[in-house]
Amino acid sequence: MSAVAWISAASLAAWLWLLVGQGFFWRTDLRLPPRREPERWPAVGVVVPARDEAEVLPDSLPSLLAQDYPGRAEVFLVDDGSTDGTGEVARELAGRHGGLPLTVTSPGEPPADWTGKLWAVRHGIGLARAREPEYLLLTDADIAHERDSLRELVAAAESGGFDLVSQMARLRVASVWERLVVPAFVYFFAQLYPFRWIARKGGRTAAAAGGCVLLRADAAARAGVPDAIRHAVIDDVALARAVKRGGGHIWLGLAERVDSVRPYPRLADLWRMVARSAYAQLRHNPAVLVGTVAGLAVIYLAPPVAVAVGLAAGDTSAAVIGGLAWLVMTATYLPMLRYYRQPLWLALALPATAFLYLLMTVDSAVQHYRGRGAAWKGRTYGAVPEARPEAAPDSRP
Repeated sequence: MSAVAWISAASLAAWLWLLVGQGFFWRTDLRLPPRREPERWPAVGVVVPARDEAEVLPDSLPSLLAQDYPGRAEVFLVDDGSTDGTGEVARELAGRHGGLPLTVTSPGEPPADWTGKLWAVRHGIGLARAREPEYLLLTDADIAHERDSLRELVAAAESGGFDLVSQMARLRVASVWERLVVPAFVYFFAQLYPFRWIARKGGRTAAAAGGCVLLRADAAARAGVPDAIRHAVIDDVALARAVKRGGGHIWLGLAERVDSVRPYPRLADLWRMVARSAYAQLRHNPAVLVGTVAGLAVIYLAPPVAVAVGLAAGDTSAAVIGGLAWLVMTATYLPMLRYYRQPLWLALALPATAFLYLLMTVDSAVQHYRGRGAAWKGRTYGAVPEARPEAAPDSRP
């Protein structure tokens, strides 16, 4: 066989392994686990870090305030140095819509060894703990919840004995670029962190989706969060790891009634979203970067290239093997497109989307070595090693 045929054979072997050996990551049927209503509804403190979110709050905050929750619940919105009147908008919305009690506060600028979001989360948790809640709901300012969202999350945690229950909010898919990039973002995340492996007690796989995390307050204290992860750029995964290392039982799945309202109309918007944390995901390791780029090329780019080269050069082996690999790849992407209610033919474009993600990852590394680090809303974070949760101080302010 030709070199192209051998490379396509390696790609096919990788896809056959991914199909059955990576926790069936491509399946999208993992939703909230079986649950029943508890006899007593525990108190919940809802913490919402918000930086320059005045534009999206009218579409998200009223859904939190309107939660139909039988127990005691209170919302703490932490204005993280906003310049667009985020706090004032939040207060105005609470006055207009009513619902759950809302406290709006601001912690000031974070210390040098904290990310702004986690400093805001720490402040919000401190305020919530004064009310002695049994659970904390950490949710982003762009996340809209159906009226029964909190009720269902607590019921799932109580029924399953989970210390952390997280749902990956359904991201907005409206523009052309969102249709091409967003479903793949969740698909790649699930490939890195197979949801079925996350719920295994004693397993090493741990992840959460930062937009919607229900966390037992005592589990947070045991894990020392957020102090233990104070400089984590990918804070949701770091949070889940800290809780699991502390002996916690965690769960992550796809959401049905929790949605992100944040728009990403242009490719540049999506590029920034991915590039700001892509190299952090690789732990700022050049060797891992090279391996990742090579892996993406072999697994996602080689099949269509093999088909094209095989047909042009009359290399039947390369064309057939490459076609089979592309077929398996396409089949694994179809469930995610159905979940996002997108045309199924977009699955054929997955190699092109993967190439975009490859470029975003390389750009993330380039920005890091230029000293720009992970940038988000006017702040830049460099590479700071994670603290081990077991060595972290108590997270109470």
